[in-house]
Amino acid sequence: MTETDLTIRELRQHFNDKSLSPLEYWLALEDHIAAWEPSISALYLYDPEAARAQAKASTARWAKGRPLGALDGIPATLKELIATKGQPVPLGTQATELKPAEADAPAAARLREDGAVIFAKTTCPDYGMLSSGLSSFHPLSRNPWDISQNPGGSSAGASAAAAAGYGPLHIGTDIGGSVRLPAGWTGIFGFKPSHGRIPADPYYVGRCVGPMTRTVEDAAFSMATLSRPDWRDGTSLPPNDFNWMDLDIDVAGMRIGLMLDTGCGLAVEDEIRVAVEAAAKHFEKAGATILSVQPVLTRAMLDGLDNFWRARLWGEIADLDDNRCDSILPYIRDWAKGGAGISGADAVKGFNQTIEMRRSCGQLFTQVDALLSPTNPIVSYPAEWASPTNDPTLPFEHIGFTVPWNMSEQPAASINCGFSRSGMPIGLQIVGPRFDDMLVLRLSKAFEGWTGGVRSRPRPPIT
Repeated sequence: MTETDLTIRELRQHFNDKSLSPLEYWLALEDHIAAWEPSISALYLYDPEAARAQAKASTARWAKGRPLGALDGIPATLKELIATKGQPVPLGTQATELKPAEADAPAAARLREDGAVIFAKTTCPDYGMLSSGLSSFHPLSRNPWDISQNPGGSSAGASAAAAAGYGPLHIGTDIGGSVRLPAGWTGIFGFKPSHGRIPADPYYVGRCVGPMTRTVEDAAFSMATLSRPDWRDGTSLPPNDFNWMDLDIDVAGMRIGLMLDTGCGLAVEDEIRVAVEAAAKHFEKAGATILSVQPVLTRAMLDGLDNFWRARLWGEIADLDDNRCDSILPYIRDWAKGGAGISGADAVKGFNQTIEMRRSCGQLFTQVDALLSPTNPIVSYPAEWASPTNDPTLPFEHIGFTVPWNMSEQPAASINCGFSRSGMPIGLQIVGPRFDDMLVLRLSKAFEGWTGGVRSRPRPPIT
């Protein structure tokens, strides 16, 4: 293990006993980022000078034994869509007029309150509407395991940064899988908590904020900070008194579903199926009953959501002048233009399919305590592609395992469960009942303990 591989708990121990200061750690991390960033382009507004100043201030607080909070001195990034005061929020697209944000969004405010070293934003595609590192505004973000391959998205830069070891904590957003999908493709841990557990601004149907880390414990540790309520999110959950680090669990007697088919969209590749079935065996060996379950998603649900999202984005961009509209990534622009022909009634019918997803997910959880599935149906796809199909008429064929749990507001995580023959990571999704975020973290921690977690880390290519 290198210095830059340290977990949040380990860093805090070093900061406390003064064997390593926040500034010393940051300087080591700065060199590490310099080795990687030219190859993967994960960051936006990277400011090492400001990070050094923050780390120096944290070092002084630790020297006095007065850290601001649990994350004092811990380097962190925020997805570009999460506003930080005084900095623009491009939304991943050249069409946005760059204006400084007036205030920190909730996640940024909570990190700053606790003294985290916010050193950069991370990249995302246009309007966060792709599972890809492709953007009309940002440089192309790439997968650290193989820079010819896509990191997924829309939390593309966050997943690439976490996989490459840019410190222990990266915050993404997820409305249909945008934390879990890239986590699966880059071999990290991505946690989408129950809707409203981490306040979001702006909030929206299915939109969640979640940590992306190399270990389950790092994600859990961050939750005490990130989950503090914020009035700006009208769906924000009440204050919690969870012990987020209480991660022990006995799975004996649990009924855990195993879903290997999405019901529509891309078929699951054989390597992924085998890896997820092997992951389920670990739970079975520990005493859980594994039950094969049917898909919760239908073609009508996915197509309805497609119509609703097209209409929603078209409503946001229809009044742009021609130059700004033409600057949007063509894949997204062409997809959104399909919303121009969707009537108000059809848009509402599309929205109503989110309710059907919620109903279907609720029915399944009357039969199981938790669910296992693949995170992604395919192993990887080229970095230059806008999506796994690269076809704007088939935009959401890859989100069948992830999107239902946004609409049902249930916690879900992706954790590495193996590697393909080509050396690319494979993600296992773990889903729990609504509001039971601790169950998902505990099951994830148990699986990490049984398998040893990610045993290797990608190394920077020679550039």
